Amino acid sequence: MKRVEVTQDPGLAAMFFAALEANRKRPGIVEQLPEVTLVRHQVTLDAAHIDRYKTLCGFSQAQGVPLIYPQMLTFALVMQYMNSADCPWPALGTVHLANLIEQTRSLQAADTVRVEMATGKLFAHEKGQVYTLELRIFRDDEPVWRATQSLLRLGVKQPRGEPYASQVGGSAPLSCQAQFNAAANIGRRYGAVSGDRNPIHLSALSARLFGFRRAIAHGMWSKARALACVLPQQTLERVRVAVDFKTPLFLPAQPTLWTARSNCAALFEVRDSRGQKPHLRGQLDY
Repeated sequence: MKRVEVTQDPGLAAMFFAALEANRKRPGIVEQLPEVTLVRHQVTLDAAHIDRYKTLCGFSQAQGVPLIYPQMLTFALVMQYMNSADCPWPALGTVHLANLIEQTRSLQAADTVRVEMATGKLFAHEKGQVYTLELRIFRDDEPVWRATQSLLRLGVKQPRGEPYASQVGGSAPLSCQAQFNAAANIGRRYGAVSGDRNPIHLSALSARLFGFRRAIAHGMWSKARALACVLPQQTLERVRVAVDFKTPLFLPAQPTLWTARSNCAALFEVRDSRGQKPHLRGQLDY
């Protein structure tokens, strides 16, 4: 297995040009991902940054460090991998299909952690090739947080692996619980906090260059905004949340949140303002 030590985040310009260079990749048929792990040591959770994230996504102070927040600590590793020769496909044209997070211990501001990203499995999908990245957070060498990021490479004609299956279950009827504002600038604001400044999120002009009629919200912002409403108003230790990203949320918008709750669990969807088109569907257990 190849193990890469990462000492600092790449700059925005370096990341952008690396993505353009990686767009030349033409791998043909890929039977499996090479085993690669990227690691960052001694990453400290910054209280001011956590507060900015919580305010942007609607979390209350009582909810502590949101279980979705550590995903941002992995972003630089994911992009470094996707822009490297180790990743068969370019980042451009790859879609975030699903995201599964499992937390076993809550994190606190000022915690120092080790962040890891490892390559995962391939799955066949009707629209192309799905591949997964396994994300891990360790505190004092104890694994406290993990996530699986499922990515869809569109247009692959002979995808490998078992058929892709959603991690979101349940079929209870949902009812509308809230409506929230997704402002035209939410992509730029979330990009400034997360580091994910993909042009499709930043403005209508930059999004049109990549085939979108308007800017679209980050899927992880939509997931966070929903969780801010669905999670209980206290810090949780053990939590699991799986989400499938369904359709783009074009900005600006007034999406609605639909839920079905039971004891320590919930199904939820973010839909359009009329409650008809789903943008994401999720399952929460705690």
